[in-house]
Amino acid sequence: MEIAVLTKGVPDFREGQVSFDEDGHLERGKTPTVMNPNDKFALRAALQTKVRHGGNVTLCSMGPPGYDNILEEGMRDVYADDLVLVSDREFAAADTWATAITLTAALEHMETEPDVVFAGFKTADGETGHTGPQTCWGLDRPILTHVISLDIEPENEVVRAKRLVEGDVDEIETVEAPLPCVVVTDPEFEPTYRRAEHRLELKDLREQTKERAENYEDHLTMWNHEELNLDPDFVGLDGSPTIVSSVDPIPKSPSEREATMVTPDDEEGMEQVLEEMTPFAGGD
Repeated sequence: MEIAVLTKGVPDFREGQVSFDEDGHLERGKTPTVMNPNDKFALRAALQTKVRHGGNVTLCSMGPPGYDNILEEGMRDVYADDLVLVSDREFAAADTWATAITLTAALEHMETEPDVVFAGFKTADGETGHTGPQTCWGLDRPILTHVISLDIEPENEVVRAKRLVEGDVDEIETVEAPLPCVVVTDPEFEPTYRRAEHRLELKDLREQTKERAENYEDHLTMWNHEELNLDPDFVGLDGSPTIVSSVDPIPKSPSEREATMVTPDDEEGMEQVLEEMTPFAGGD
């Protein structure tokens, strides 16, 4: 079975990692890049599929050359076989539509057509949730969204999944789709390995991937717009129909906060700390 996973590098929004300019705008060049958190659920779904049904997993991302570190991280997490980085200055400043066009071309350019393409729910920097479904539209495949569990019947070429439906009351519905298809995982997705043979296979894959990840460059393929036969007018900024009317700066937090310094040899101060923390430790 051929499996592909879409992933993206996003700014590390943890406290102390984000850099802003004087106007409160994000400085991407000074902010560390990490794998999009929601993509990790897609990686787990892909790994579960590989463990249960075998096959080949390819991680695919669009971004600058430095994104190969994101793919390396993904290889270690999902024990991937191949990495694809779509990188070209012509792809810069793409919105979700232009990104989906580029990713569609990359997936169709692969030597073997993926049976299942997994994508995360949304990205931490854009939060539109558009790229996965738009890529699915480009591939002209059925799509399953908000998936929290799934299994595949390769012999019948069917994917059965449970998906979360959010409304007045959270509901779970069971759906199915024919292969090939696109699966967008929900943050509630949890992989399961109930059979002993699957747990053993997971252990074997973990050992096999250690060596492969250390030499991930040997498994990395990079494609530009020419190799994907993409017209620069339809990708990147030129191919993006989205128009940003304005950007609101993020207000800066106070540079100084009220704090009381207490040293271990300050018995009275330590007693006050204990008195303050005790109610929280008790659950109040």
